Amino acid sequence: MSSTEATPSTEVQEPESNAAAVAAAKKRSPSDFLKTVLGRPVNVKLNSGTDYKGVLACLDGYMNIAMEQTEEYVDGQLKAKYGDCFIRGNNVLYISAQKRK
Repeated sequence: MSSTEATPSTEVQEPESNAAAVAAAKKRSPSDFLKTVLGRPVNVKLNSGTDYKGVLACLDGYMNIAMEQTEEYVDGQLKAKYGDCFIRGNNVLYISAQKRK
């Protein structure tokens, strides 16, 4: 072999970047999200379009929800205030965390 010929590389290439592995580890599941918002203010949107804003007290695997200090909004207008509110899970479109004031 002459000195001008390329020799095959014996280096082992590492998988993509370490940052990609760290980012994958930081991804959260919906279950992780729900655990973090328990006891915090949330917005629950129903399939009907009605919004409920209050403190998430508890929920189960069927997404049945119990809330405290709840306000009901229809078309963006406050319609009612409830001390406690129970929502059947099959009516829930989504749950989002409210920004802290």
